[in-house]
Formats: sequence, structure tokens, C-alpha cells
Amino acid sequence: MIQEIDRDKKQFLPLLLLADEQESMIDRYLERGKLLVLLDPDVRCECVLTDEGNGILEIKNLATVPAFQRQGYARALIEWVARTYRSRYTTLQVGTGDSPATLPFYEKCGFVRSHCVRNFFTDHYDHPIWENGVLLRDMIYLRRPL
Repeated sequence: MIQEIDRDKKQFLPLLLLADEQESMIDRYLERGKLLVLLDPDVRCECVLTDEGNGILEIKNLATVPAFQRQGYARALIEWVARTYRSRYTTLQVGTGDSPATLPFYEKCGFVRSHCVRNFFTDHYDHPIWENGVLLRDMIYLRRPL
């Protein structure tokens, strides 16, 4: 079951911090975004979506409880988002670091690379961001038509 959370969103912060480890960055989009929680029966995966205009719906944060990773929860949530919002948006977009773990996941979900924002992580985060041994510098945007 997927549930939209419209109040007390900060209670879901611990899991969101797995995907975006700086709380001040999450604060930039959490309240204006839609927070979706996939339950089975407890929280397994969370996602924050924002309307970026011009028909673009952006995944700002997607995180799965570590014990339930690689079991299809994040992919199921992405597919639900695609089905649910295709009548209101033309494109589903996500920005992520140049990580050998994350990029292939999104590509397997039908996303293709769109553009890059150079030095995003080094310019906007107060500490170095490492993912699977890789220092993240650039934000890689991927898109999928809805």
C-alpha cells in the first residue's frame, strides 16, 4: 500500500537521510513536495516528489529501509508514481550522484541521462558526500517519459 503523507513529514526524516544525508537539503523540498510511503505492512520505502514545472515531476528523494533493499520496493514505488501521475505530467526526472550503485538502478527503471550540474555536491553540501567509495561531485539528471 502506498500512502501520501501531508503532515508531520519530519517523522520520516531518518529514512530520507539515507538518500540525502544533509537535513538542510531535505528541508528545501520536503514541505513543498509530496511524501509517499510504501507500506508492507510497515514502512519499506519513502519518496519525495516535486512539481518542477513544464510537465516535469521530480523524484527528490527515494530511500528504502536497508533490510529491505534489493527486494523491488523502490522500483514498485517508481512504477506506481509513473502510473499515477502520467495524466498530469509528461516527464519523471531524478537527480543523483555519479554513483556506480545508483545510476544503473535508475537506468534499469527506464530513465536515461538528461543533463549534468557540475560540482553540485561540492557546492551545496557542507561536507564531502561519499557513496560506495565514490566522492560525489556532479549531479546527474535522468528522465523518463510518462
